[in-house]
Amino acid sequence: MKEINTEAIQGMIPKREKDSHKATYGRVLVIGGNEEMGGAIILTASATVYSGAGLVTVATAKVNHTALHARLPEAMVIDMYNNDRLLKQLATATVIVIGPGLGLSPESLTILKSVLEHVTKEQRLIIDGSAITLMAIHNLKTPVAKTTYTPHLGEWQKLAHLKPTEQNETLNIQARKELKAFVVLKQSRTEIYFLDEAWKNSHGNPAMATGGMGDTLAGMIAGFSAQLKNYRFAVISSVFLHSKIGDDLAKKQYVVLPSQIIERIPNEMKEFSTKFNF
Repeated sequence: MKEINTEAIQGMIPKREKDSHKATYGRVLVIGGNEEMGGAIILTASATVYSGAGLVTVATAKVNHTALHARLPEAMVIDMYNNDRLLKQLATATVIVIGPGLGLSPESLTILKSVLEHVTKEQRLIIDGSAITLMAIHNLKTPVAKTTYTPHLGEWQKLAHLKPTEQNETLNIQARKELKAFVVLKQSRTEIYFLDEAWKNSHGNPAMATGGMGDTLAGMIAGFSAQLKNYRFAVISSVFLHSKIGDDLAKKQYVVLPSQIIERIPNEMKEFSTKFNF
């Protein structure tokens, strides 16, 4: 595996163009957050906005709308159970994230199936959290979009039919081929499986083992993907910065909160875009 470290991501995060506007940096649709798990989608949406996506729309349960507006006024919001509104927004998106806090209800499955049916091959789709479990339980196929799954080890077991003790590079690569998608396998040292190569992160720590960390990473991948033309660069650099920020915070903290990582994303992106782009 190739190692993801400071040297590897040099030049991956570009400086912002002088003559640009919000549409330059992509449109992201973030789908999830049922009546019990609104915090998950708020974290994902926040990470997407703080990563620099130009326009972010959140499709979530109505009960979450007020909290989202209060926490993240930069994002727009729609009712995820309104299929017409959802599909209208889906059609305009550059990147779609589905799954954080989505839940496993019949209504959640209907939303997922609708998205899988209507995404296009030009769009980038990130399947996370509950959506991964639904994909596995119902044996749903990867759609035509440029798709990335972001499972933790338990979700990967369901999706790839590999017990954690069986998960190794060779078998993971084979499972990725069958899925016909990229895979970001979240663990103490996150691994990324692309079509023809695998990468292993050099950062990460136990202080980051807390709820919402994966939701935050999904949002970062979305935000980076909306801006970077090179999809691999977007995935690699977002995975790296997510863990690097966590490592920096863990030097003085027993526990690192996802919201703390989110707040530091713009500073880290600025540092790397300035320092390693000449």
